[in-house]
Amino acid sequence: MSFFISDALAEGGAAAAQQGDPLTALLLPIGLIVLFYFFLIRPQSKRAKEHKAMTEGLSKGDEVVTQGGILGKITHVGENFVAVEIAKDVIINVQKASVGALMPKGTIKEQKAD
Repeated sequence: MSFFISDALAEGGAAAAQQGDPLTALLLPIGLIVLFYFFLIRPQSKRAKEHKAMTEGLSKGDEVVTQGGILGKITHVGENFVAVEIAKDVIINVQKASVGALMPKGTIKEQKAD
C-alpha cells in the first residue's frame, strides 16, 4: 500500500506502459540486424571472395607474401599447395589459402638491395 499514489492509479500506469505498438518494439532488433549485415557480414564476405579469387589466380613467377610474412616467388602451383622460393635453392611448400598478398614484380629485388 502506497501513501502517495492510490493503488488503482499505479496499476493503470503499469498496464499502459506495457502496451505499445508491436511494430515499434521490433524496429530496434531489425535495425540492429541490418547494421550488423552492412558493417560486419557483407565486408567480411567481400574480403573472402577477393582472397579466393586471388588464390585461384596464382601462377608460376608471381611474387607473394604468406600470412606468416615470408616473401618469395612461386615456382610451382598445385591444386592445394604452392612451392615458394624464399632464397636461392630454398623452396617451401605452403597452402594456397596461406598466401596473404600478391606483390608487384620486382619486390624481391628491392628487398635484396636493402
